[in-house]
Amino acid sequence: MMLEPMTEEIRHRMFERRLHALITGCVLLAAAAVLSIVVGVDPASSAVQGIDDQWLQWMVDLRTPWLVTVAKVVSTIGSVKVTLPLRILVSAALAWHRRWLQLGAFLGAVITSELCIGPLKALIDRPRPPDPLIVTSGASFPSGHAIAGAVTAFGLVVVLLPASLRRLRAIGVAAAFAGLMAISRTYLSAHWLTDTLAGVCIGTGIALVWPAALEMAREHHSRKVYAANAASRSAVASEVG
Repeated sequence: MMLEPMTEEIRHRMFERRLHALITGCVLLAAAAVLSIVVGVDPASSAVQGIDDQWLQWMVDLRTPWLVTVAKVVSTIGSVKVTLPLRILVSAALAWHRRWLQLGAFLGAVITSELCIGPLKALIDRPRPPDPLIVTSGASFPSGHAIAGAVTAFGLVVVLLPASLRRLRAIGVAAAFAGLMAISRTYLSAHWLTDTLAGVCIGTGIALVWPAALEMAREHHSRKVYAANAASRSAVASEVG
């Protein structure tokens, strides 16, 4: 009777190397924090503005009507009208299958990422690039689309596909999507390059930290329960003996 829950736990394990995933996520969040500080010191003319200006010029030089259309489609996919229904559907599916740890990790990552966007934009208040090709609102840093795209893509891979070598292909697809989302936003002059880099780091970092931390907490709790049960059995055996 005890083997079935254990088998299910192994089958749906989100990470084999949870500490590595946690460290990777923290490193990405630290990189985003460094970028936030660098840009926040002088939002209108930061130390990385030269890089952003050069990248924006490349994007403008490479513009063609069909690529603009593709970039707008990608940008729409990262909007709330697409990501919100998808997130609700995935959350409902996880709840239906009683994958509570995965559900907690996914919701925790999504909610945390959304809570980061508004305060960071208000705090840094960076002006957007000139002449965007789509309607924009609010400050530029960080890119909300980049955060949403990364946390959703990597979050889906982690909670839906168990840890295995076969998951590497899906991770590659998630990384490609997050990168494409970031490029599309700069291609449309909706964001600077560093806005999207910070967004990808935040989204990916949060998508790794939540499941890794929850699995580590579950493992710690399981060990405590096992130790308590072992001590109890030992005490009973001593009394019987």
